[in-house]
Amino acid sequence: MPGTNLTRDEARTRAGLLSDVSYAIELDLSTAATGAPTFASTTTLTFAATAGASTFADLIAATVHEVTLNGRSLDPDTVYDGARIQLDGLQERNELRVVADCIYSRTGEGLHRSVDPADKETYLYTQFEVPDARRVFTTFEQPDLKAPFTFTVSAPARWVVISNAPTPEPTPYAGENGEELARWEFAPTVPISTYITAVVAGPYHVVTDVYEGPNGNYPLSLLCRPSLAEHLDTADLFEVTKQGFELFERAFGTPYPFGKYDQAFVPEYNMGAMENAGCVTLRDEYIFRSRTTHAELESRANTVLHELAHMWFGDLVTMSWWDDLWLNESFAEWASHWAQATATTKYADAWTTFCNARKTWAYRQDQLPSTHPIAADMVDFHAVEVNFDGITYAKGASTLRQLVAFVGEDTFISALKEYFADHAFGNTELADLLKPLEKASGRDLDDWTERWLRTAGVNTLRADFEVDADGAFSRFAIEQTAAPDFPVLRPHRLAVGLYRRTGTGLVRTERFEVDIDGPRTELAELVGATQPDLVLLNDDDLTYAKIRLDERSRATLVESIDQLAESLPRALAWGAAWDMTRDAEMPASQYVEIVLKGIRAETDLTGVRSLLNQATAAINSYAAPQNRAALRAQYEDALAELLTAAEAGSDHQLAFARAYIAGVFSDAGADRLARWLQGEDLPAGLVVDTDLRWTLIVALARLGRIGAAEIDDELTRDTTITGQERAAQARAARPTPEAKEEAWRIAVESEDTPNETQFRTILGFQQPGQEELLRPYVDRYLSAAKDVYTRLGSSMGENVLVYLSPRNLAEDATLEALTSWLDTETEAIDAPTLRYVGEARADLVRALDAQRRDAEG
Repeated sequence: MPGTNLTRDEARTRAGLLSDVSYAIELDLSTAATGAPTFASTTTLTFAATAGASTFADLIAATVHEVTLNGRSLDPDTVYDGARIQLDGLQERNELRVVADCIYSRTGEGLHRSVDPADKETYLYTQFEVPDARRVFTTFEQPDLKAPFTFTVSAPARWVVISNAPTPEPTPYAGENGEELARWEFAPTVPISTYITAVVAGPYHVVTDVYEGPNGNYPLSLLCRPSLAEHLDTADLFEVTKQGFELFERAFGTPYPFGKYDQAFVPEYNMGAMENAGCVTLRDEYIFRSRTTHAELESRANTVLHELAHMWFGDLVTMSWWDDLWLNESFAEWASHWAQATATTKYADAWTTFCNARKTWAYRQDQLPSTHPIAADMVDFHAVEVNFDGITYAKGASTLRQLVAFVGEDTFISALKEYFADHAFGNTELADLLKPLEKASGRDLDDWTERWLRTAGVNTLRADFEVDADGAFSRFAIEQTAAPDFPVLRPHRLAVGLYRRTGTGLVRTERFEVDIDGPRTELAELVGATQPDLVLLNDDDLTYAKIRLDERSRATLVESIDQLAESLPRALAWGAAWDMTRDAEMPASQYVEIVLKGIRAETDLTGVRSLLNQATAAINSYAAPQNRAALRAQYEDALAELLTAAEAGSDHQLAFARAYIAGVFSDAGADRLARWLQGEDLPAGLVVDTDLRWTLIVALARLGRIGAAEIDDELTRDTTITGQERAAQARAARPTPEAKEEAWRIAVESEDTPNETQFRTILGFQQPGQEELLRPYVDRYLSAAKDVYTRLGSSMGENVLVYLSPRNLAEDATLEALTSWLDTETEAIDAPTLRYVGEARADLVRALDAQRRDAEG
């Protein structure tokens, strides 16, 4: 048996044998609060099959007590190997009953159990994508064997229990020791895939509302731990949810399919959120305990809309296999930004946000050696687990935006309505979507699909032109290039914007929407137009491509990026500058100067956050080592000035304060942070609330100004899970060998560390300015990489491999160490590990190239 992996071929074979599947699942969670390591799980699976065939069911359990197939008892020791139950001699109609004890999780996979230190209560939730429903009940763990699920859950009577179906009235009963327990018997769901089933249980706080729409009224609820209830922003969350319901039901032409809609904010969550049908789970960091910015509210709203869009893209219509994961994630990513720009008033500049943050993620991912097509070749579960990345999400969404420009938005929406109508509660492949799109648009999309969806890499666009004696273009062309390893050139429908200096700033005076293809496209439309101060390719961000600026436009960007009046062209200009820095075409020092010059005028708060993060990365990774100290000092002083000049109490002030705290390296700056922590010498309007206190604590720990005792004292102020996690981050940030050794043990060697505590410890471990302490851990990282992914599991193993990689220690010796390891260890190491280490190596190569460019000046 192949263990916990499952190949696409195995799934296809099983799908060819089985049909008409249904589940009845009984979970006994009544002892969860006692700390019991396992819970009882009984699954009754009924299904049709090819008579006489053999197949297997999936289950990862501590103990299997009983396996009964069609009334015949099977020996668990014989048929169960720890991941699969072998099923032989199937009949046309079959019933499989499995009684097992499954394990409560601390990794965020399967059934996760968390104890809130604020109230000592136990909170449970499931997380199943990709293959983890089998950690809770017996399954056919693949998306194309959809089925109705009937859950019965036993738990303490005072708890709240929700699942995919509407919540029934619980039936009380007494436990063996007189405990007040109850049983929730949920009605069968509509047919859904295993990975979007869910159970959330615990003494959660619940707030309810109703969406009243043209297709009926749908109950809505928000859940969180009681310790967060005072911070639950019900008005904003329900508002954006209802806006999404109204738009999606109308645009997709299909009523909401799951009857009710719960959104549970849960602790220690590995991801942003998960689209369980009618029962969405979200990380409870989205419940903001302290002062937050518009950008963070916008990001949360986008996540809410993303998961709601999944109710159609992914849940109602599901990909047949994970090759078409993008049919879920790219579409939900596109739909959430489209919904914000279309249906909300607070977040109408969502495409600027997308350009400033999400596309940057995509461009980075697409230039790594692990890049892959949007429609990727997912041969097995291991391939799927590492492909929830910037390509699947952001590049896919950007490509969909290009497709909308290519066929027209009305045509695109019309095709989606037909797609949902034809495939409701079914499974699809790419061809099922292309058929209505071609019908609605009248276009043959075969070539477009092949070049955009089935090939990897990002193209680069440049303007090539000549100007006559009068200053007008005598010819104008767009040149398109591709990386040698991914040479495909794509068709693009894009806009060219001409921007000129005016009394009100840099303003677009002309816009040309054009089609280009191949290595060079002549554009007669622009001949005769006067050369502007800035030529902006891909104006309005309709396509996915890196852009380069001509000499005059680049000078305009450097001198006057803050004069661009609109946020989206600014985002494109910022993106071009960052791409040039990462590609070693612009010195990192110059990029930092551009950011410091223009950020004061940046109105998009996501852009402010992204730019500050990128400037920090430019200093710590891309700047030449000999330039770094001076650049850090310049950056620290400039941020202090920006903070002083910012409007009191504004989002800009808070963003600059956070960046300043992270950017302090001087003794004077450290003294200032220490005073702030005591409430002294604060800028007017800046409040040191719970979250900002922890930001200060981590920074002061990094600078060696506080130790373990002060961190422990801070925990007496904040007794929550979040407080414990931030304390772990602060302890790891301390600049001592002992602190690093303990952090390494917690994050890498211990198998008892909760997932979010591990992640925060890792974030604290790698700190700029601590290179001497971190160098010895390069070899330890490579040694740990040999088994950490399998030992800690995919999520926590990925945390180690990605965030503890020495990519931030951009030195020749580090590059040599990773290169040697990759050259010698490939045969013995799993594919996800090789991917993550290979990505870290690629980041080092890029950083060293950028450092050499910065050294040249």
